[in-house]
Amino acid sequence: MTSLYSSAYARSLDSQDTLAHFRDRFAFNEPDLIYLDGNSLGRLPLAGQARADEIVARQWGRRLIRSWNEGWFDLPARIGDKLTRLLGTEAGEVIVADSTSVNLFKLVVAALRRQVGRTRILTDDLNFPSDVYILQGAIALLDNGHALEIAPSPDGIHGPIDALQERLDERVALVVLSHTVFKSGYVYDMAAVTAAAHAVGAWVLWDLSHSAGSVPIDLAGAGADLAIGCTYKYLNGGPGAPAFLYVRRDLQDVLANPLSGWMGQHAPFDFALEYTPEPGIRHFLTGTPPVLSLALIEPGLDLLLEAGMDALRTKSIAQTTYLIALWEEVLQRRGYTLKSPRDAACRGSHVSLGHAEGWRINQALIRELNVLPDFRAPDNIRMGIAPIYTTFTELYEAVERLRRAVDDQVFTRYSSQRAIVT
Repeated sequence: MTSLYSSAYARSLDSQDTLAHFRDRFAFNEPDLIYLDGNSLGRLPLAGQARADEIVARQWGRRLIRSWNEGWFDLPARIGDKLTRLLGTEAGEVIVADSTSVNLFKLVVAALRRQVGRTRILTDDLNFPSDVYILQGAIALLDNGHALEIAPSPDGIHGPIDALQERLDERVALVVLSHTVFKSGYVYDMAAVTAAAHAVGAWVLWDLSHSAGSVPIDLAGAGADLAIGCTYKYLNGGPGAPAFLYVRRDLQDVLANPLSGWMGQHAPFDFALEYTPEPGIRHFLTGTPPVLSLALIEPGLDLLLEAGMDALRTKSIAQTTYLIALWEEVLQRRGYTLKSPRDAACRGSHVSLGHAEGWRINQALIRELNVLPDFRAPDNIRMGIAPIYTTFTELYEAVERLRRAVDDQVFTRYSSQRAIVT
């Protein structure tokens, strides 16, 4: 059997990559760095630098406040409409605003207020903890009239489909799940879960933060009710870039934004003292949008649309499959465990490897071996693959350095004391 563990084999895979040219359109200021954290913060598109200069020097510097009528005011909806092409929905159903957590709070409260008489909320123990905190805060705000139930994963990797379905009944108001799980990369069957919830009258709110730009999404085809997500991971929108929210068209004027503000007000510059929501998705806006960071989402989004999600997904599956094959051949016998699904159909674009010395190995990779993944407690070394710029050779080299971290005992030079940001 031919070994996959060679730089020549990795280079042969790169030579067949039809998306390879997109790599040249991102900033690589440390050519020797193997960056596998695009699932936390995507690389800078080179066009983003030019866009920043345009916004700061010309729009702000020269046009000043006139720029609000020259494109700034329309940015949340215009970029939202571009996002619909990655999310499988229609123009007017997505808008960019605030942070992921704020958008989640707005939609959760709006949904719970509308689902009168239903008092249960379902999620799983694989959901991003911040989402759970938001749910807990929303319940407290609504006078503790709802109960949050957290279904346990059977193995810490796969979503608890059976446990969720067993809990679905006419008392459930809302199911809130991460479409792609942040630790393991497990991807839910959106259509199946949504249909099961709808069968008992419940709604589903999907967090697409680790899905948007990494896996194909079909919100319309799945009949999805609500969704939120960030733009700074696979969408390459930049640190702290505003998030997005989706509300199915027939729910937009049914649900009230609990954080009503002047950007969601009808005719905001009439300065009326009575709030009248703008019809449609726009009334889910609240305050003044952060123009600089909002506008910088677009260059990365344009690159993904040019590449096409089908092609990106094909490469992502090939790369995660290759990485798992290298784990099996090289890393498994060195104490690394696979903590992501083997089935590519339910695996996103990152692969998690566990190790008893995961934190110290992660530090050795970052500080000494020139690999930048991230760490998620208790032992996950999470390797994010952004197919628009990650190469197969980088994956080979990353595995080689993971091997060296253990074989050469490099990790022993680092403390087990964790940093605040991991």
